[in-house]
Amino acid sequence: MHLILLGPPGGGKGTQAKILQDAYGLVQLSTGDMLRAAVASGSDIGRKAKAVMEAGQLVSDEIVIGIISDRIGESDCRNGFILDGFPRTVAQAEALDAMLTERGIKIDGAIEVRVPDGMIVERITGRFTCAKCGSGYHDKFQRPKVDGVCASCGGTEFSRRADDNAATVQSRLDAYHAQTAPILPYYEKKGVLQVVDGTLPIAEVTKRLKEIIEGAKRG
Repeated sequence: MHLILLGPPGGGKGTQAKILQDAYGLVQLSTGDMLRAAVASGSDIGRKAKAVMEAGQLVSDEIVIGIISDRIGESDCRNGFILDGFPRTVAQAEALDAMLTERGIKIDGAIEVRVPDGMIVERITGRFTCAKCGSGYHDKFQRPKVDGVCASCGGTEFSRRADDNAATVQSRLDAYHAQTAPILPYYEKKGVLQVVDGTLPIAEVTKRLKEIIEGAKRG
């Protein structure tokens, strides 16, 4: 099973990818994680990526595709994978398709977890974490049982990411709509696009995703 999870930043893709990874024995592939691992490994493609990043430049699509190609060739990807956060543009989607075709792999589903901008802003700007143990909370959706006290470790100091503010989040959403949203019709034309309502509770989103996967497995 080979899946792509699409959707805006803060829409819950990462959370769902981890759940599906455990449920189906798939490997969650985050481009950021793969890039860091490739650099750490000292592989040919990793050295190229390191040189580009040290020069303060963006890693090219060609290098990212090469890193993904190396990663999906590893034994733990034999049962399949979930691409989380890639592709981000139509050009990347086309390059990914070309690489996968060379490997004899087809994408079984490109699933958009759809969440409106207003809810994304609310979700992200309300996040905070325990400064001691890192447990995550939210102003509205997941407050500590006792205000000001971490339920995991009893810590009383909390922090928020500096970029978890409304202006920054909206800027990221604008970039998503301009660059990434156009790949939705690309996968729709291929007949593999599915849409899941990301405003539903986590368990309901998971249920819908599993229904899509089971349907794809049945062919």
